[in-house]
Amino acid sequence: MAKLNVNPTRMELANLKKRLNLASRGHKLLKDKQDELMRQFIQLIRKNNELRNQVEEKLEKAMQSFAMAKSLLHENYIEELMAVPSQSVSLNIDRKNIMSVRVPQMNFHYDSHTEDASELSYGYLNSNGELDLTFEYLVEVMPEMLELAEIEKTCQLMADEIEKTRRRVNALEYMTIPQLEETIYFIRMKLDESERSAITRLMKVKDMGQ
Repeated sequence: MAKLNVNPTRMELANLKKRLNLASRGHKLLKDKQDELMRQFIQLIRKNNELRNQVEEKLEKAMQSFAMAKSLLHENYIEELMAVPSQSVSLNIDRKNIMSVRVPQMNFHYDSHTEDASELSYGYLNSNGELDLTFEYLVEVMPEMLELAEIEKTCQLMADEIEKTRRRVNALEYMTIPQLEETIYFIRMKLDESERSAITRLMKVKDMGQ
């Protein structure tokens, strides 16, 4: 590791010691941040996998029910039943802070004239059980799909922050700190050498005086 290009003086030595102390503290803080980010990232990945399995399972059930409904009802009739929704969805995206990473926080609710979000926009006499199940599955899975999108975006942002933090930790650990330590060692050696030379000169002067 190449040392810094500085003058070997006691003032420079004191400055470098301060920089080394600051770099060491910064390294520890960043390493702690990296470890905590990794811990939370792993938790989110596990939650993401569990939630994705749930969402895929419910969507598969919805598709199976819809396929069955299409086999029992005419496609044009199904389109007419679905043409006028009984409600709309309001989505609000805020931001929250996780270890200095600003991640999305999604909140949504159904704008409906009915108290039950799963209440259908058509009468049961106009439909069949499979189509009803399709809508019920989709209404049930909607919050989970939004939560899944939130978690996946959070994982992406945290992965980026982990990588940035890792690069900063490595730069301090493998470049900045060793460079400072080597430069401090070099200055100490130079100062010791100068001190020995000064002592030798004083002894020679003293001998000459005798």
